[in-house]
Amino acid sequence: MKKTNIILLVVIAVAIGVIVTMVGDFSTYETFATAREKEGKEFHVIGKLDTLQAMHYDPVKDANLFSFYVLDKTGETRKVVFYGAKPTDFEKAESVVLTGKMEGNEFHCSKILMKCPSKYKDDQVVVSNKQM
Repeated sequence: MKKTNIILLVVIAVAIGVIVTMVGDFSTYETFATAREKEGKEFHVIGKLDTLQAMHYDPVKDANLFSFYVLDKTGETRKVVFYGAKPTDFEKAESVVLTGKMEGNEFHCSKILMKCPSKYKDDQVVVSNKQM
C-alpha cells in the first residue's frame, strides 16, 4: 500500500472514533424515574425547586453539603444532595438542571445549572415600547 492510502485510513479511523465519542456524550434531560432505573449512571435531570420542602445548608458544620428537593417534569419530588456550596440566589431560580446519579432514594448531583429570571426583562419591554 502507498503511504497516502495508509495515512488516509488512519485519518478516517480517527474521525470515526471522534464521531462515536461525541455521539455517546450527547444526553437529553431525564426524570428521576429514569435515573432510578439505571442507578449509578450519570443523568441530566431538569426540574423546579420544591419550595414546600426545606433546604438544608449549614456552612458552619459543612460548607460543602447542600440538600434540597426538586420536582421533575413528571411531578416526582426527590431529595437532591449537592457536595458544594449553596449557589447564590438559588431560591430565585425558575428551573434547575442537575447533573448526577441516583443513590437509593436521593439524587446526588455534581453540577447545578440554574435558569434565573432576567433582571433586564422589564427594561427590554420599556425600551421596545419607546417611540422615536
